Amino acid sequence: MYSPHTANRIFRVSAWYDLCVTWPFALPITLGLFWGGILIPLHGALGLPALPTLDPHAVLFANFFGSVVVIWAIVRLYLNDIRLALFDGAGRVLFSIAMINALLAGLTPLIWAFLVPEIIFAVLQLLILIPGPKTQAAA
Repeated sequence: MYSPHTANRIFRVSAWYDLCVTWPFALPITLGLFWGGILIPLHGALGLPALPTLDPHAVLFANFFGSVVVIWAIVRLYLNDIRLALFDGAGRVLFSIAMINALLAGLTPLIWAFLVPEIIFAVLQLLILIPGPKTQAAA
């Protein structure tokens, strides 16, 4: 569907996006700073209900999520293997389902800021796998 250059660019941009967005979740200290210093004030500025205080369970699972996604992004950047787009696209579909479920359960609408790019990158990366039109040799 895409030229090899475009496919590789989409693949790498998605990895950089993951790295930039998820590193604050990877460690308890960075999660605390991100949650308390950015997300809580942003929620207030947008007039949304207050975010809950993170309990140890939430911190643990956020750190699992953050560290796994950071490592996965680094692996994709290091290996630069477009075949990994299939696995990344599938993972993004699973993450999107979880975020949609959370939104339906009443979680903060800020989740949309994570869900929209997730769906876009899932579609773009899964489209990489669709072969483009075949050219016929001149007779």
